[in-house]
Amino acid sequence: MVDSKMLRRRVRVARGEEPADLLIAGGRIVNVFTGAVEPGNVSIVDGWIAAVGSGTPEARATVDAAGGVVCPGLIDAHMHIESTLLTPGAFARLVAPRGTSAVIADPHEIGNVLGVPGVELMLAASEGLPVDCFFMAPSCVPASPFENSGADLEAEDLARLMDHERVLGLGEMMNFPGVLGADEHVLAKIAVTHALGRVADGHAPGVLGGDLVAYASAGIRSDHECTTAEEARQRAALGMLVQVREGSMARNLDALLPVIRDEPVEWCLCTDDIHPADLIRDGHLDFLLRRVVAGGVPGPTAVRHASLVPARHYGLRDRGAVTPGYRADLVIFDDLERFGARVVVKDGVVVARDGACVDETPPPSVDVENTVHLASLSESSFKLAIAGEQPVIGIVPDQIVTRHERRAAATVSTSDGLWSFDSQDDLALVACVQRHEPREAVGVGLVRGFGFARHGAIGSSVGHDAHNLVIAGTNPRDMLRCAQRLGEIGGGFVAARDGAVSGELALPFGGLMSTLPAEEVVAAEQAVNAAAADLGCELHSPFGTLSFLPLTVIPELRITDEGVFDVNTFALLE
Repeated sequence: MVDSKMLRRRVRVARGEEPADLLIAGGRIVNVFTGAVEPGNVSIVDGWIAAVGSGTPEARATVDAAGGVVCPGLIDAHMHIESTLLTPGAFARLVAPRGTSAVIADPHEIGNVLGVPGVELMLAASEGLPVDCFFMAPSCVPASPFENSGADLEAEDLARLMDHERVLGLGEMMNFPGVLGADEHVLAKIAVTHALGRVADGHAPGVLGGDLVAYASAGIRSDHECTTAEEARQRAALGMLVQVREGSMARNLDALLPVIRDEPVEWCLCTDDIHPADLIRDGHLDFLLRRVVAGGVPGPTAVRHASLVPARHYGLRDRGAVTPGYRADLVIFDDLERFGARVVVKDGVVVARDGACVDETPPPSVDVENTVHLASLSESSFKLAIAGEQPVIGIVPDQIVTRHERRAAATVSTSDGLWSFDSQDDLALVACVQRHEPREAVGVGLVRGFGFARHGAIGSSVGHDAHNLVIAGTNPRDMLRCAQRLGEIGGGFVAARDGAVSGELALPFGGLMSTLPAEEVVAAEQAVNAAAADLGCELHSPFGTLSFLPLTVIPELRITDEGVFDVNTFALLE
């Protein structure tokens, strides 16, 4: 809270009548309003920028920028902390040294497991971190009526969440068929958002033309689901913010780069779903900025769209620029090509140097309980009777969309009419198991793309967005073992072979996140990925791919605990 005494002190520092708390000296400052990069110093007091200029005022402490480029802290415009597999504290310590000062997170993963209390847990777990974690109220809990989640959030629940100062609006409205069909409950969630003066985020993959106009008419002002240049152009023409996504699963930057480079569209950057191994290896928004600038976008322009643009879109009027009266969230990069972060300042305090977090404030503690509640399962729960032409979920590498394929029953069944594994045929069983209460509900179907070459299975309690268990495998025995082990450890990733667990990563916080440091999570994830590779799976992110197979709002074919689901017709298949 800023009071008149703080403003008085800020003015006096700006006039040189009092010393600043911190002076960033000898840097080249990026002006995101004009695109200029000019030498200058930055005076900071009480966590706010008091002055920017060529003078060298007094200060109690000085950071020598040594010719580095001083930029506003970076803002990830749309992401899910749960998808990093880390608690908010562990995530913040990983990305703060990369220059990230804020994220706009949609907690619909934990919301689907625990409802409003789950979102409140995330808010509590993200207090006082070196990265500001803002949240959006989850719009689709559950994502559709064709699956069983752990909660059901209505408009009044979202209004309650938006009372919190760090909840900025309505999270991605994935139920675009509900918007287009003028569903009363869906529109009520959007209406309460507008009544509170908040922003509503979009999620409409493949929606174009008149349907996109109708979707935007509900007051939805952004979309991160563009996979083609035409999708981006049509959204920009309707005044929607094009959130260019590049994460671990969905990689859309290359397809959209010509549009954001050559055309006057409003855009920003986001990661959506990103795993800790990729964050450690490549970086966060700094990595995306390198890619954008290498693709021909001027450095100052790229910085503007990774700071000021998302800040303004979400009503964060106190950040996103290196200018007087703005929050002192700053990063000193080596240059505007490599974006190597030397020093990161958050609220006027140095929190990272040379790629390491120096903030010693302990993150809030996280209490966990086992949220995997399974009914009694047996091998028969994972058997599939084959008759007639069979729908097959076709995986698309490096994308979260799937293909609706068909296969004749004679090519996939045994003499007893049950599906059986053939190592020469890239087909596997896929099952979704309801895990929020001990009531048996198991949907079973076929999937192509995991490349299993020998018997085994992989399973996950991360199953977007209802987060039931999702298991792919060659035989009921190993699939059952995966389900059982996930119940024993409170969720996570598991691989099984010959009826025994061959690798695992425990995610006991909601069945979604680990309570371990990032490096330990990455080591465990690499081990369980190696166990999947030992079965013949060559996917870059086997458990990431698996986790999206139940997502009923992304075309074309999905698996839910109720059965195989056709997104194009928005109906369960027989």
